[in-house]
Amino acid sequence: MQLALAEAAKGGSATWKNPQVGAVIVKDGQLLATGYHHQYGQAHAERDAISKLSNEQLAGATIYVTLEPCFHYGKQPPCSQLLIDSHFARVVVATIDPHQVVGGKGIAQLKAAGIDVEVGLLKDQAEALNRHYFYFYRQQRPWITAKQALSLDGQVAAAPGQATAITNQAARRLVHQERADYHAIVVGAGTVLVDDPRLLCETPQLFPPVRVILDRAGRLLDYQDRFVFTDASAPTWLVTTNRAATKVDWPAHVTVKLLQNGDWPELLDYFKEAELQSLYVEGGPAVLTELFQAVPVNQLITYLDPQIIGDQGLAGAQFPAGTAFTHRTVTQLGDDIRIDERNDE
Repeated sequence: MQLALAEAAKGGSATWKNPQVGAVIVKDGQLLATGYHHQYGQAHAERDAISKLSNEQLAGATIYVTLEPCFHYGKQPPCSQLLIDSHFARVVVATIDPHQVVGGKGIAQLKAAGIDVEVGLLKDQAEALNRHYFYFYRQQRPWITAKQALSLDGQVAAAPGQATAITNQAARRLVHQERADYHAIVVGAGTVLVDDPRLLCETPQLFPPVRVILDRAGRLLDYQDRFVFTDASAPTWLVTTNRAATKVDWPAHVTVKLLQNGDWPELLDYFKEAELQSLYVEGGPAVLTELFQAVPVNQLITYLDPQIIGDQGLAGAQFPAGTAFTHRTVTQLGDDIRIDERNDE
């Protein structure tokens, strides 16, 4: 199963809304084939591994798979029936799929066909690999990671309305890398006005995160030259309550999402409907303050730089009393520090 998990991780962000899944086939003590889900919409891990073997090799073999085989027709045929048709003697599954369409049905079908099924081997590792996927389908809401970059005295900018690079190059590069792990990057209108950010990953992605711009009042209607509106390398959603935004002739990559009040509970309902399983909320401080006051946040990533800006700067987000996390990891990045705090549920 360790090998199957390593195979699964090869899929990375290319699996998009699907989980990363790996499979390993063995028989008579010999490793026969490995496979993984390469890309959203393409063959699942079981089918990838099975395609490398003959019917004779498959008959009576054991397959290790990091997630319950699917039971339904989606973009691919059901893997549970494929395992039955391939005459496996034994199937070892790391964990049950939390998706309501599957949810134990694949395992039940395998058992009904007389196949020996074992469930739970390296369960925790398998679920950690797809943390956002499991959280989304169990809790019926996206995983939320908030990210902030602070000076030593807790400022996010040299002055209100002034674009300021707080962290060093190593920290900024890591931010661009970790964006790829999420379905959406969320910022407020103020960040777009002041910083004109790109909100892209370090390397081009097959399924780049949606750039979600929170602009209830429609402040950005007079700033349509901002990068997120002119660059088509990633989709941009302008979330607003201002109906005037729907009358603008936006480029094809820009979509206006008109909401009733645009508060966080309404936003999360919309993101759930859109199947965005994970959010990387980059702020600024007003967005993060409102976020923490409105809904539970799963993870807070803080990049801390040793510079002191002074009291003329723009202060960071304010968190409610009692804000706490169960896990903390601290990493040094040159002169900067990355503090990763997380609650698993």
